[in-house]
Amino acid sequence: MSMQETASTANGTRRAVAAVCLAGVLALSLSGCAGLFVPAGEGEPAPTPSVSQTPGRVRAEKLQPGDLSTAPPATVPSSAPPPSAATRADCPSSGLVVDMGEVQAALGHRAVGLTLTNCGRKPYRVDGYPSVRVLDTQGEPLPVKVNPGSSYMGTDPGPKEIMLKPGKSLHSLLAWVSTATGGDLIEGDALEIAPAPGLEARTFPLQGSDVRLLDELNMTAWRTASPQ
Repeated sequence: MSMQETASTANGTRRAVAAVCLAGVLALSLSGCAGLFVPAGEGEPAPTPSVSQTPGRVRAEKLQPGDLSTAPPATVPSSAPPPSAATRADCPSSGLVVDMGEVQAALGHRAVGLTLTNCGRKPYRVDGYPSVRVLDTQGEPLPVKVNPGSSYMGTDPGPKEIMLKPGKSLHSLLAWVSTATGGDLIEGDALEIAPAPGLEARTFPLQGSDVRLLDELNMTAWRTASPQ
């Protein structure tokens, strides 16, 4: 073989080796770059969503004295101080007290606002209507119907479960209703009102007012806003 042919063969071998090396470098480079496009967190397990527990529903009008359920203890840390509340000398053992406002008059209609206040130190679930009875001069109940529902003086949207916190109040409206079939009116001496049937009641005299003659009464459910 001549010297010219030997040089040509060596050059070809060097070009082939260089091409192989270049292909290897490119492959390594591309392989390294491909890793930069993998989405962060790909292949990692997704976090498990938390599940909240909803406490059961309690209706106040079906409970007995002292049985009005409080909020689940788990919702309040044991280390937390007891909630502040406006204490009252007349606060009953249930922690709920009812007040009756002044008589409201409009176009021959009469109504009084009722207020339910949590004077205790625990929150209570309230869902329903007040308990109202008309009493005679001897303190005995009179046969006067007390109906849940709307009246000329206020609309009743129906009962709704409400968490009544210490120091907070709910409202209801008690309205005097005259019906065509009511017959003779009954004269009442007082109203006996409780937060719900079976709970401690308070007596409010009707003496000196123009609402002693009664046919029927309509009352709205306990709500956070005064009925309109």
